Amino acid sequence: MEILLLGIYSFFAWLVFFKFKWLPWNITTQVITITIPIIGIATLILLLNIFAPSSNDVRVINYVVVINPRVNGLVTEVPVDPNRPIKKGDVLFKIDPVPYENEVKVYKAQLEQLKVQLITANANLRSQREQLKAATGKKEAVAAKLRLGRVRGVQFKELAETGAGNRFDYEQNQADIANLTAELASATASESQIVEILAAKTPEGEQDTIADIKAQIERAKAQLADSQWKLDQTVYHAPANGTVVSLALRPGAMAVPLPMVPAMNFVEDEQWILAIFNQNEVRKIKPDQEAEIAFRMYPGRIIKCKVDSIMWATAQGQLPIGSMNTAAGVAPVPPNSLAVRLLVDKNDQDVFLAAGARGAGAVYTDSGEMIHIIRKVILRVGAKLDWLILKLH
Repeated sequence: MEILLLGIYSFFAWLVFFKFKWLPWNITTQVITITIPIIGIATLILLLNIFAPSSNDVRVINYVVVINPRVNGLVTEVPVDPNRPIKKGDVLFKIDPVPYENEVKVYKAQLEQLKVQLITANANLRSQREQLKAATGKKEAVAAKLRLGRVRGVQFKELAETGAGNRFDYEQNQADIANLTAELASATASESQIVEILAAKTPEGEQDTIADIKAQIERAKAQLADSQWKLDQTVYHAPANGTVVSLALRPGAMAVPLPMVPAMNFVEDEQWILAIFNQNEVRKIKPDQEAEIAFRMYPGRIIKCKVDSIMWATAQGQLPIGSMNTAAGVAPVPPNSLAVRLLVDKNDQDVFLAAGARGAGAVYTDSGEMIHIIRKVILRVGAKLDWLILKLH
C-alpha cells in the first residue's frame, strides 16, 4: 500500500514539475518533494499501528486432552479412528470389565449378608425387649398378689386368734404367700437375666451389635460404590466434540493410569484464535471491536472477527516461588507481547481452521476510522500474496 501511495505521489510530482512545469525543479523543490512522502508515510504508518494495529502472528489453538485410563486393564475395543470427527459421549476405548464385575458381585453379596444380619439382630432385640416387658409384667402381677396375700394373712390370723375364723385358712394363706414369694424371686431373676443380656449387646468393641453391623453396612456400601466406579471406568467416553490424534492404542494392549504414558490425545473442536501484538499496540484495543484475519491455508480469503478480550497474564508474568515455573504451552507468547483473543463472526464460522494454523490480522479500533481502509487494503494484498508458493522443488 505504501508503494501504491508513493507511486500516486510520484505521478502527481511528475505532472507538476515535468509535464506542466508549474514549479521549477531546483534544490529547494527537490528537498521538499522528497521530504513530504517520507514524513507522510512515516506518519501514516505510525497512526496505522496505533488506530489499526496489525499482527503477523495469528494462531489457531485447540484444547488437547491427554486421555489416561483411571483403572488398569486389558484393552478389548477401540471403536474410533484417528482424525475422524467424534461426538461428546462416544466410546473411545473399552477395558476388560470382568475383574471389576466380579469385585462388584463380591461386595453386593457382602452387603446383602450384612443386611440379613441386621434384620436378624433387630428381630432378636425386639424379641428380647418383648420378653423383658413380659417378665416385668409378671413380676409386678406376682408382687401385687403377694402384697394382697400378706394383707389377707394378717386378717386371717386375727380371726383365727379370736375364734371367729378358721385356722386352716390362715395356714393356707401362709402357704400361698410362700409360693408367691418364690414366684416373685423367679420373675425377678428372669427379668435381671434379660436385662443383662440386653446390656451385653451394646458395649464398645462387640462385633455382633446392631451399631457395629450398621457400620459394616456403610463400609460395604462405600466399597461397592468404589468398585462400581471402577467398573464404569472400563468404558472411556469422549469428553467433548473433537478428534483423536496419535492413536497408538489397539485391542490387546495394557492400559495403565500413568500420566507419562497416555492412551491417546484428544483434540477438542473448541478453538482459540489469538493475535500476538507488542505491548504498546494494545492500548486502544477493546472488546467487540472489529477485526480481520487471513490464514495462509486460505489464500486471498479474509475472515471477519470480533475482539473477545486481551490476555493480560502471560508466562513472563509468573514468578516461581519455591518451585520451577511451568512452561506456557507448546506455543508460548513471545516476550514483551500480549495475546488478543478473537471470535469469528457467524458468517465465517463454517470455515475449517486447523489447529496450529498461522496467519496475519488487524484490529480496527474506535479511533482513526478514516485510515482503517488503508490497513484493510494492506491485509488483502498480503492475503493475495499467499497464493505464491516460492519453492524450487
